[in-house]
Amino acid sequence: MSVSNRFKRSLLGLSLAISLPLMSTQTNAQDENVIIHPNPGTFPIANAVEVGPGASIIFHSGVTPAAANPDAERGTPEYYGDTRTQAISVFERTKANLENLGLSMGDVVKMTVFLVGDPANGGEMDFDGFMEAYRMYWGTEEQPRLPARSTVEVARLVGPLMFVEVEVITAKTR
Repeated sequence: MSVSNRFKRSLLGLSLAISLPLMSTQTNAQDENVIIHPNPGTFPIANAVEVGPGASIIFHSGVTPAAANPDAERGTPEYYGDTRTQAISVFERTKANLENLGLSMGDVVKMTVFLVGDPANGGEMDFDGFMEAYRMYWGTEEQPRLPARSTVEVARLVGPLMFVEVEVITAKTR
């Protein structure tokens, strides 16, 4: 074995010796392949999520809400509902999609949320309404794992008066 390779192996061993105790004391791990680094505050998202070599990363397309009231006229507020209603619809659709792949909401490691301003809210995004729905699915007693997450306000989604789209990345232990 060359000096270079021995040095690399020594560094790897040293790195593992240092990081493994830190991971076990500073993280909330489901297993050694998906490590959740908690947010130092009380906001219900992870500060970071680490995915090890024993896990597959699966990228999921964005999910938009189903009609809350399919009998209502398209383009009216009643058709999709408010932000909270739409977020619940998006999370239920996401949950069903994940279950079809043998995954759960607890396998979500990264989430990107796109919110549109609601005319009924002065054109501002209803972040509180979104968070009410979010807290029904993450950080609960039943499902305590929190994903890393970004939330952005966008000008418009694919459908009129659609206020919520969410895409997720999951990690599944092989």
